[in-house]
Amino acid sequence: MALSHRFDEALVLAAALHRDQLRKGSQIPYLAHLLGVAAIALEHGASEDQAVAALLHDAVEDQGGLPTLAVIRNRFGDAVAEIVKSCSDADTIPKPPWRARKEAYVAQLAEAPEAAWLVSAADKLHNARAILADYRQIGELVWGRFAGGKQGTLWYYQSLVQALLGRVPAGLHQELARVVGELVGLAEAAPAPPTGAHDRPGAGGGISRGPSIS
Repeated sequence: MALSHRFDEALVLAAALHRDQLRKGSQIPYLAHLLGVAAIALEHGASEDQAVAALLHDAVEDQGGLPTLAVIRNRFGDAVAEIVKSCSDADTIPKPPWRARKEAYVAQLAEAPEAAWLVSAADKLHNARAILADYRQIGELVWGRFAGGKQGTLWYYQSLVQALLGRVPAGLHQELARVVGELVGLAEAAPAPPTGAHDRPGAGGGISRGPSIS
């Protein structure tokens, strides 16, 4: 499939919206994540609508809420807008409490447009790979970057693996399950944290820069 000017336009918009953002706990431009998600989606058979949505999947959540969704709908059509909407776990500032927001996101996947499943899985795979890579470097300190802490973050990704089973290409689901399984295995084998350490859903803390890995 040859990508058209729509993909180019989405890339320009994504760069403009996320230009000043960094990946959490790093100096990596946030655009790297959006490109990574689009690449994973395309590698697993994404349509152009899905590829465009992959570039814009965090725009509503992190860059303007419903007005940004209206811009996306106007420029790229209803199909892209509905994928982006389904991949967003919040469209307001401040965002709802972390656990309720993530539970709602997992629950709504079953009712989301089928086209959104591939983009969601690509997003979560790219995030899970990043968490695993960071865990190998800094170990248990990585959980301080996430509002859900260690247990909440592991619960969320295990829940996503279950929710996406049978809804995305088998190879993509297998890779997501493999990465999440490796992360869970390493985390469960880690020594217990010192008494009083932050390690519960909703306990923030740690180094945090840029939009959250969602």
